[in-house]
Amino acid sequence: MSFLRWAVVTVPGVLLLGFASGRSVPAGSSNPWYVALEKPALTPPGWMFPVAWSLLYVLLGLALAIVLNARGARGRGVAIALFVAQLAANLGWQPLFFGAHRIRAALGLIVVMLALAIATTVLFSRIRQVAAWLMVPYLIWISFAGVLTWSIGRLNPEAETLAPSSRTSQML
Repeated sequence: MSFLRWAVVTVPGVLLLGFASGRSVPAGSSNPWYVALEKPALTPPGWMFPVAWSLLYVLLGLALAIVLNARGARGRGVAIALFVAQLAANLGWQPLFFGAHRIRAALGLIVVMLALAIATTVLFSRIRQVAAWLMVPYLIWISFAGVLTWSIGRLNPEAETLAPSSRTSQML
């Protein structure tokens, strides 16, 4: 029953944080800068991003709940701290890419996020295997996001100058 109590907090919490990050700046087809960019052929349709991220945030919230529920497990505190660090990096990507138009910096952030998420997954696997498996789709997706970001940067070397940065928040 304790796992369910954790999940009732972590799943909506991670979803809410992801939603807040996603709403912090215009993204996708709502962002004139992004619309103006040349995109690689492997770019998924716009509707896929919110669907994928919603599912991934649910999986992340469940993985966190499983680890939080593993009281007394060795390495639990470090695993949770790494999870928080990788989630913070994740939440910073959208404002950096869509708001500040910093493609190279956003790619660097994905590399950091991926390294933290891999380390988190390894530590989660030592606590509860199922928590680590719940992280795998996220690892695959952010790896794909890295390839996509790199491709967009390569196709748009002057992307930062295409349009003024979005400095306002949609959250209000």
